[in-house]
Amino acid sequence: MFVIIGLVIVVVSVFGGYILGGGHMGVLWMPFEFMIILGSAAGAFFIANPKSVVTHTGKELGHLFKGPKYKKEDFLEVLTMMYQVFKIAKTKGLLALEQHIEKPEDSPLFQQFPKFYGDHHAIAFLCTYLRLMSLGADNPHELVDLMDEDIETMHHEHQRIADAIQAVADAVPALGIVAAVLGVIHTMGSITEPPEVLGKLIGGALVGTFTGILVAYGFLAPIASGLKNIYHAEGRYYHAMKTGLIAHLSGYAPAISVEYARNVLEPEYRPTFAQVEEATSALPPA
Repeated sequence: MFVIIGLVIVVVSVFGGYILGGGHMGVLWMPFEFMIILGSAAGAFFIANPKSVVTHTGKELGHLFKGPKYKKEDFLEVLTMMYQVFKIAKTKGLLALEQHIEKPEDSPLFQQFPKFYGDHHAIAFLCTYLRLMSLGADNPHELVDLMDEDIETMHHEHQRIADAIQAVADAVPALGIVAAVLGVIHTMGSITEPPEVLGKLIGGALVGTFTGILVAYGFLAPIASGLKNIYHAEGRYYHAMKTGLIAHLSGYAPAISVEYARNVLEPEYRPTFAQVEEATSALPPA
């Protein structure tokens, strides 16, 4: 919602101010300038990025309009889920979790938590490290490093798309100048025309510079920044799981392990201690 509001504000502010200042929108309609700038920007995007980035960019832009994947209630859910998992591990041992770890899609334990259960990557992350613990990996420092690498790899896959859009944003003003220079060349070839014709040609050339700057700093750069913010927020979901797992491996009680995980969350997404306590108290017996 805020993305749409922001885009509307940019458009209304730029073009509304132009019209109120006495400008005419028809003067800005230069389709060949747009073709030069946007077409070359798209071509550069295809040249610079692998197929995986190109094919997933549209999906990620849709992600931007929908907002962060995880809401505050989803963080409460994952904390509650970890409490139940750690409680079973403490009271019955890690082997009691084997059926859930090996076949999470059939796990009645994970099915209690719909958002987590429907997230393939989150389930895979948790089960991978629970499996390692059950196999005897008991060095918290080594597992922290491994989890950090795992999270960084996932983050990098998403970050490449934001970086690709930012690279296009950085290039578009220069492509606007290319369009403007071509417009000036065209104008110089018509130097014998009357002033009203030359004025239109010079105005068309300047539209190229205007378009490049507006597209770069009014649309593409904010979109890239918005995606980075979303990816950062999603990363906290995995950092919370990492922190809880390490606290559990260090021997803390389930409530304390979950509290460690809760405290790594940013205030915007962090449920209160009372909310976590209420949610965990409502869980069925492990």
